[in-house]
Amino acid sequence: MKKSNEVLDALKSVKLYNWFKEQYGSGSKTVERQVERYTRMVEEFISAYPDNDLIDIFASPGRVEVGGNHTDHNAGRVLAAAVNVDIIAAVSKNDSGVVRIKSGGFEEFSLDIRELSAKEDEKFTPVALVKGVFSRMKELGYRIGGLDACFSSTIPVAAGLSSSAAFEVLMVTILNHLYNGCKIDSVISARIAQYSENVFFGKPCGLMDQTTCAVGGFVTIDFQDFTKPIIKKVDFDFASSGYTMVIVDTGGHHADLNNDYTAIENEMKDTAREMGGKVLREFTIENVVNGVSSMRTAISDRAILRAYHYYRDDIRVVDQVKALEQDDFDTFLRLIIDSGYSSWMYCQNCYTSKDVEEQGLSIALMVSEYLLNGQGAWRVHGGGFAGTIQAFVPGDLLNKYTAEMEKIFGAGSCYPLMVRPAGASMIEL
Repeated sequence: MKKSNEVLDALKSVKLYNWFKEQYGSGSKTVERQVERYTRMVEEFISAYPDNDLIDIFASPGRVEVGGNHTDHNAGRVLAAAVNVDIIAAVSKNDSGVVRIKSGGFEEFSLDIRELSAKEDEKFTPVALVKGVFSRMKELGYRIGGLDACFSSTIPVAAGLSSSAAFEVLMVTILNHLYNGCKIDSVISARIAQYSENVFFGKPCGLMDQTTCAVGGFVTIDFQDFTKPIIKKVDFDFASSGYTMVIVDTGGHHADLNNDYTAIENEMKDTAREMGGKVLREFTIENVVNGVSSMRTAISDRAILRAYHYYRDDIRVVDQVKALEQDDFDTFLRLIIDSGYSSWMYCQNCYTSKDVEEQGLSIALMVSEYLLNGQGAWRVHGGGFAGTIQAFVPGDLLNKYTAEMEKIFGAGSCYPLMVRPAGASMIEL
């Protein structure tokens, strides 16, 4: 830990300047904005906790899904990437056994680490996420302790960039460094964070979000063995591709869509059970196609179509990784488009059947096809039904693309992003 004045000086150093460029981009004002942001956060910490002058700085990125749409829960493969929106924290230990947290946009709160039980009225709150992390780490035998922290986030809420996962993983990373000698690896960190989100926060989720936030860069994950997912960083310099990844928020609300999300997993598993197993990874696409006539009498047509999507998107992840590793970005873009059409046609998660007149995602995909045809790629992003799409936009079309999309979905609905190399970590000052 460094004294607060030393931290403020370090933020202006050449070492941190280069780190900011690597993680956030090299635009003329990008580094300057990050230095100002980090400085404001440290100054807020000094003001909030004047008796605690030793500080460490931590950061955890948001994430995007790139390939493998709804494949993870059936033991499939995914491709994801950490991105250059993040949550950062100025943190110091305290000896009080109390966690005190200030975060821009949220009410300040504190909790006693001797009382870590889950409470129904705390679900879907930052308190629940913090409690969940501390509780799970204690259950697993790791050390926990009091701390003071100020947070700053640039991850848009409800834009599908996993702000909750980034926050959970950041909390694990903080406790790992402050109290556990950095012995907790990225897989365990992700599992602790997932537990917090599932059990305390009250949101069902797989492990992709937390793993990507923990690892950083492009990450491919194979969930064939849920207890030991195979995680591999993919070596590709996205910054040199000439493309920008754009997340478009179509403004749809995720309220009352939990049944739509869980139906995808359940229907895929219905297909697996009809073939005599538990998850689709146990079988092949040929098993599904050859069994269509008999399965239609036992399960829904949609379940069969969603199973077909699973197999096609699962193998597409392998091909996407190969394309990136071979620096074949044109093939990568083609596979992105193929994945998007498969989600639209077979997974059927671009709008809810409960309200077919509301199809913001479909409109965004239609306009993206028109604007980018032959020059980029587009697909549904994440769970679907409402929310966001993902586009890969060449530099000379970026301004036109974002302008046209914001005409439809409103100012600020487009989030241009780059892939961030580092996962959740303490920043070496």
